[in-house]
Amino acid sequence: MKLPAFLLLPLLLALLSCKQQSGSQAAMVYQPAAATNVQPVPGKMNGLTFVAPPEPFPENPMPAVQSTGASWIAVVPYAFTRPGDASVRFDENGQHWWGERPAGARETIRLAHEAGIKVMLKPQVWIPRHWTGTLDFATDAEWDSWEADYERYILRFATLADSAGADMFCIGTEFRNAIEKRPQFWNSLIVKIKQVYKGKLTYSSNWDDWDKVPFWKELDYIGLGGYFPLVEGTTPEVAQLQAAWQPIKERLRTYSKQQGKPVLFTEFGYLSVDGSGWRNWELESGIEGRNINEQAQANCFEALFSTFQPEEWWAGGFMWKWFPNMRGHEGYPERDYTPQGKVGEGTLKKWYGGKL
Repeated sequence: MKLPAFLLLPLLLALLSCKQQSGSQAAMVYQPAAATNVQPVPGKMNGLTFVAPPEPFPENPMPAVQSTGASWIAVVPYAFTRPGDASVRFDENGQHWWGERPAGARETIRLAHEAGIKVMLKPQVWIPRHWTGTLDFATDAEWDSWEADYERYILRFATLADSAGADMFCIGTEFRNAIEKRPQFWNSLIVKIKQVYKGKLTYSSNWDDWDKVPFWKELDYIGLGGYFPLVEGTTPEVAQLQAAWQPIKERLRTYSKQQGKPVLFTEFGYLSVDGSGWRNWELESGIEGRNINEQAQANCFEALFSTFQPEEWWAGGFMWKWFPNMRGHEGYPERDYTPQGKVGEGTLKKWYGGKL
């Protein structure tokens, strides 16, 4: 049927309007956040957590770090505790991945400093299929054995941190049960660390137990993993996420004032899959089958930075995680925590002052 001319023009205008609105919505979904009205806050630890590579760097990874505007990296040499085994296993020369050996950690620190990037050395224990927060033993003898191994491991890297000039040292990560049951060990360990390392110190608590750590007064920063569950849903909106952050921010602000220490997110990050505004650790299981959602990750970054970067008591944070030369990823980088090559990288650069 042929439409009369007086009806054709309004119909064409309506179709054009719909197309423009649709294009605008698509831009909102696929484009990184604009850089307008955002200036990097001086002095913040704009950090990336380096994934130790399996072999020496094929090329210097620091220019890519510099392009994000990051001012710090975290170097993480892993040791291992098997479930039920009261030992900490770390082989200086036989460690599987080069980047986790003392030589690899030292070279990473050297390259970072050469590029004007500061370093937090963060030795970390991995317990296969378990969380370090639930580490437990039945007898004092088992605890003593594990603690002796852990002390050797930590003091080895504290000594390396001092000789290599690392700018900060993290004494442990998410040992909820071990700290609650054995606080005297940790107090003693801090004293011994200070005898071999003269830089800044922190500890990486979990997102839900930072107010139960008894030794913050002995350290320089209140460190915690910023993995707070915020908003459920496939792609949470920035405003929803910001609103969910507000009560958490106020609790952290109050605690920082009480302790007289700044708060540092020793880790924070989001998978690039549906639902990453909620419990990311639960999404890690079966990640290969989850829907890729770069915008969800980018929205989470935007909400975190817009909430915390203006706060003086917030020292900054270390994004989990960054693959140097894209080496060392575990098989699903398109869904993993890294924002490299994704919408979230633009959001990160926006807040870190990188090259968009």
